[in-house]
Amino acid sequence: MHEMSYVVRFVNDALEALKDEKEKPSVDKVCVSVGEMTDVLPEYLHKYYPQAVKGTLLEGSDLEVEMILVRVVCGGCGGEYHPCRENKYLCPSCGDGNGKVIAGRDVVLERIEIKE
Repeated sequence: MHEMSYVVRFVNDALEALKDEKEKPSVDKVCVSVGEMTDVLPEYLHKYYPQAVKGTLLEGSDLEVEMILVRVVCGGCGGEYHPCRENKYLCPSCGDGNGKVIAGRDVVLERIEIKE
């Protein structure tokens, strides 16, 4: 259940971002992106979120989760691709297996939406 540790981390990050507000804001939504490589399941983030925000400025807010696919830059041809079983995780353009992951490996607090 590593999802709870991610929830605690992005909730703490959101609260830290809000601490300098002069007036206590009413938070509508907390938006996070979840990379495909993290193996984090959004349904568990949603399950643990209400417990993590209870008694904070975030209580009553919604959690929005956007899944981010893995993207790799090929070391051979420089093209970007999504590694998958169908292409044997190799570059579909040149067949090279040396690439650098450029997206899809993090859980990131993207934004906090305030009620107006």
